[in-house]
Amino acid sequence: MTQLRESGEMESYQTIHINNRRYLGNKYKLLDFIRSTVEKQCRGINTVADIFAGTGAVASAFTDKKLITNDIMYSNYICHVAWFDSQPYSKEKLLALIRAYNAAPAEEENYMTRNFANTYFSREDCARIGYIRENIETLYQKGEINRRERALLITSLLYAMDKIANTCGHYDAYRKGAAFERQLKLALPVPEQKLNPHNLCLNEDTNQLVRHIEADLVYIDPPYNSRQYCDAYHLLENVARWEKPEVHGVARKMDRTSLKSDYCTAKAVQAFEDLVDHIQAKYILLSYNNMARKGNERSNAKISDEDILRILGKKGEVTVYSESYKPFTTGKSDIKENKERLFLCKCRQRPKELIPSPLNYTGGKFKLLPQLLPLFPQKMEQMVDLFCGGCNVGLNVPVNKVLFNDTNPWLTGLFGVLEGMEEDQVFRQVEGLIDRFGLSKSWRFGYAYYRCENSGDGLASYNREPYRKLRAAFNEKKERDEEYFLMLYVLIVYSFNNQIRFNRKGEFNLPVGKRDFNLRMQKKLRDFLERVKSGDYTFACGDFRKIDPERFPPGTFFYADPPYLITCATYNEQKGWTKEDERDLLAYLDRVDGCGLPFALSNVAESSYGRNEILLEWVERNKGRYRMIPLDFGYSNSNYHKKDKMGMEREILVVNDLTEGGTKDED
Repeated sequence: MTQLRESGEMESYQTIHINNRRYLGNKYKLLDFIRSTVEKQCRGINTVADIFAGTGAVASAFTDKKLITNDIMYSNYICHVAWFDSQPYSKEKLLALIRAYNAAPAEEENYMTRNFANTYFSREDCARIGYIRENIETLYQKGEINRRERALLITSLLYAMDKIANTCGHYDAYRKGAAFERQLKLALPVPEQKLNPHNLCLNEDTNQLVRHIEADLVYIDPPYNSRQYCDAYHLLENVARWEKPEVHGVARKMDRTSLKSDYCTAKAVQAFEDLVDHIQAKYILLSYNNMARKGNERSNAKISDEDILRILGKKGEVTVYSESYKPFTTGKSDIKENKERLFLCKCRQRPKELIPSPLNYTGGKFKLLPQLLPLFPQKMEQMVDLFCGGCNVGLNVPVNKVLFNDTNPWLTGLFGVLEGMEEDQVFRQVEGLIDRFGLSKSWRFGYAYYRCENSGDGLASYNREPYRKLRAAFNEKKERDEEYFLMLYVLIVYSFNNQIRFNRKGEFNLPVGKRDFNLRMQKKLRDFLERVKSGDYTFACGDFRKIDPERFPPGTFFYADPPYLITCATYNEQKGWTKEDERDLLAYLDRVDGCGLPFALSNVAESSYGRNEILLEWVERNKGRYRMIPLDFGYSNSNYHKKDKMGMEREILVVNDLTEGGTKDED
């Protein structure tokens, strides 16, 4: 019972927490065992993916990390949004609605009364459930509650239903002739207050999910036996989805074909092997108990220990931990001893697939990554990218926690918006802007449709006027909202060489380019969205001098790719980088080194514009601690990097002695 001060009076209200729900295989009582195993055996865990999350109990033990939760059951997914999404919500609004729902009349005829009256619930409670669920959807469609508030209300309803359901713990059957003694009463869900703003809740087939996410730790708790979860919780799934399907049979089940799991069938081993093969993580942690042939046939495990060890063993080194655990039983099983096991696989590390920035940002380091990455620490736990630009480096380092910083507010604003949107939403709105301004869609209609197939200007002649209209509309737009930054993205896609440039008035001023939102650009955007949503990535806009290296823990790697003092590029126009800035940056890297942290600095030592004496003197002064490594570079879109005939330009990387060759393993 909790109290809330409202209108000068103290009012009591009921609350619920994530563990207040009955669920087959719930691991809430094992959280200490799971958490301690991870803390003792796993290093550098910043992102945790719970890919068969169920109620979300295990994910709740890692709320200090970036969480990726997933479940094929929508009724579980919507609860994950309630417990782990970081969107703000109004407690007062929710309490007012919950009070109204608890006082709602139970007289109307609706989907629930027609299909479920006096089965799992009384006719009165069915009327109230149907009314509440319909009202939640109406409020959401009207914009009176947001996504998180909708999820919290549905979660409150599902937990309230589960608490009074006329069942023995699941919905495979109801008890005939039972008295309905308790009335539906909703309570306020109480999520954790401090959640990672980048948490991601998903509702996908797990074997498809792992093909496009990355995490430091992937936790797997698949179904163990033939009991399909969609059969056991069909009614909660029906109410959560609220699609009002026809129901059949004594148990009143809707069609659940799309929710059936291969892990409950003879295909379990094949499905598990496919899953593990496609996981991208440092560690895989699998829960699977040892019931073997001890229970009744439906309770027997579908995957043997031999298969588990064989499949995980292909991925890396496997260790097994165990703890006594009371199994779920319907009373038909005679299991005297049961242990829940944790199979921990330390995966052999594969280099990340290198993906380019979705922007063709001047000076981007994508082509240099094969040279840069081997010179970076291989055991870093997080990275600070002081001058992130197009994010080419931070996206591809062997770590999933990165602070991207840049002084360009348009750049960081765009990345922040893209990170916060769903992929289909981004593509839908981008194509909507393309249609709105009449820009070309060569990926759909081809070049011939625009009569540009033989033109050296590509699509420029067709797009010139639509592009000017888009640019004018963008420059006139005052509010820097989601649409503003998506307009910016479309401008960049259709601009000269896909670059970004603003004048002193803050107006985008590049001319139209030859290309459009073709399949190559679409792939770059999709790859970026998948990568940025998998990692714990933060985008900041500010001066590097305001980022205090002393506040970062051991294992943090600092990378600096500043504007180059002795070159002329769009980002360094209008005296954007001075000798004073150069000296301040070098002093800043000295501070990083003084904190015992590795760093790397990209720069140019010599060019046709002269020598960077400030940089060269700094390296010489720190000889023995810092080392300057020449790089063999090649940029296709940055003419300021072009070598002169004497080959004077020298792209280099400066590292301190904590960086080169990787940090030492504490083990």
